[in-house]
Amino acid sequence: MTLVRFQPAPFKSLLHDIWNLPTDGTSNTQPVVNILETATGFRIDIAAPGLTKNDFQIKVEKNLLTVSTQKEVAPAAEGVTYHRREFAYGTFERGFRLPDTIDTDNIAATFAQGILSVNLVKKAEAQPIIKTIAIG
Repeated sequence: MTLVRFQPAPFKSLLHDIWNLPTDGTSNTQPVVNILETATGFRIDIAAPGLTKNDFQIKVEKNLLTVSTQKEVAPAAEGVTYHRREFAYGTFERGFRLPDTIDTDNIAATFAQGILSVNLVKKAEAQPIIKTIAIG
């Protein structure tokens, strides 16, 4: 499985390119990802604390799985002044190039405790066949 990173703009500042720092005064909201493989498929876990399952959009187009969100930071309540504000929400998009062995009709996703899990099932012909041979 190949991870494809989308860049929101074609040109970025030198600081962003070198240090992967945002240039708009917000913190980087790119989520971290774990990709696990089993005999029957893959699971992509995306850490997204503070989000809900309704914040996500998941789509597959031409073997490219795209997971994205768009959540704006709520403005400070009247009479409240932040001295430091590090919680940041915003738009992000992660793309994953799927191998041809994935059954794209059977992709499922769950969200629990701040982790979005996307389950990808391998096609039957791609799953290993294990045979036990009796010794005679």
